[in-house]
This record gives sequence, structure tokens and C-alpha cells, in this order.
Amino acid sequence: MLLQTWGDVLTRSFQELGVGLLGFLPNIIVALIIFVVGWVVAVLLSHVVAHVVGALKVDHALKSANFDEVLGRAGIRLNTGHFLGELVKWFVIVVFLVATLDVLGLTQVNAFLQNVVLAYIPQVIAAALILLIAAVIAEALRKAVIHGAKAAGIDAAGLLGGLTKWAVWIFAILIALSQLGIADFFARTLFTGVVVALAIALGLAFGLGGQEAAARMLERMHKDMMH
Repeated sequence: MLLQTWGDVLTRSFQELGVGLLGFLPNIIVALIIFVVGWVVAVLLSHVVAHVVGALKVDHALKSANFDEVLGRAGIRLNTGHFLGELVKWFVIVVFLVATLDVLGLTQVNAFLQNVVLAYIPQVIAAALILLIAAVIAEALRKAVIHGAKAAGIDAAGLLGGLTKWAVWIFAILIALSQLGIADFFARTLFTGVVVALAIALGLAFGLGGQEAAARMLERMHKDMMH
């Protein structure tokens, strides 16, 4: 009698488990489809981003600032397109993973992904984009300042170009740190100090260079008038 009772209990338990699995099976299938589609979309977007960044020749601008040497010392190869592509890929994967877990009813894990991972990855992408844009702008401004200074006859053209490039880089790094929420108050204070220091340095450089250029110009005018 006791064995029969235990047998009935086990039979009923397995039946309920089977019914539960059959009822949950459609959710599992839908969740798998969502995740696979998300993975495919993420990989495709990753390739698109890597191709676009490569076409913009961002790595060339970063190499001009010796970023490849800095990364090389750490055993990392400079490949901005791949880096940004991977960031976008994992962001999309996490987005689809949130939808997958929502279908499965795993609310606690879902809440963690939404509040921690999805909230921070866009900030990382934004910070990376800020640095990439800064690389392009810094190189363009460096060349423009050098050409302008040489046209004005300023001897310190290379120095002015270098100061301009690193001014852009410093601003961009501080903005990126602020975007990531890293030492926000420190970054703002340092930003203010750098602005003042660079303003003084550039003012002195242009002032001294301008004096030399003005002296040469006056000398040429004097010679022209004498002849």
C-alpha cells in the first residue's frame, strides 16, 4: 500500500513536470529564435561599423599621435574599426538577450542587464567616438596651424601645430572621462586648468612668433622703399 502511494506521487509529479515543460517549450523556441536573430544582426552591424571606420582612415590619424606605439607596448594592435565593431556587436547582443530573458520570464537577470550593462555600454561607445573624432580633428588642425604659421613666416610652426594637436587630445580625453563618469569633478577642474595653461602658452607662442614675423615684414618693407 505504501509503495503504491509513493508510486502514485512520483507518477503525478512526472506528469506535472511534463505538462510544465510542454507548456514552456514554445517560450524556449521563441527565445532561441530571438537570440539567434540578434546574434546575426550584431555580427552584420559589427562588420558595417568596422568597414566605415576603416574607410575614414581613423587609424592613420591615431598613428600620427603615436597611439599604435603605446598600444604596441601593451601587446595590443591598433584596429579602431574592430574595437568599435565589437562594442556595437555586444551592445546589440545584450539588447536581444534582454528580449530573450523577458520571454523566458527571468526578470532578475533582465533587470541587471538593463540597469548595469545597457546603461553603461552606450557611454563607452560615446567616449570612444569622442576620441576618434578628436583624432581626426587634431590631425587636421595640426596641419592647418603648421601651414598657416609657415605662411606667416613663424619659425615655431611645428611647435604650434603640436600644441594645437595635444590641446584637442587633452580636451577630448577629459570629455571622454566625464562621459564615462570617471572622476567627473577632477576632470572638470583639470579641464579648466588646461584651458588656462594652453591659452597662456598659445598666446605667448603666437606673440613671440608674431613679433619675429612683424620684424621681418618691416625689414622687407624698408628694403622695398629704399629700392
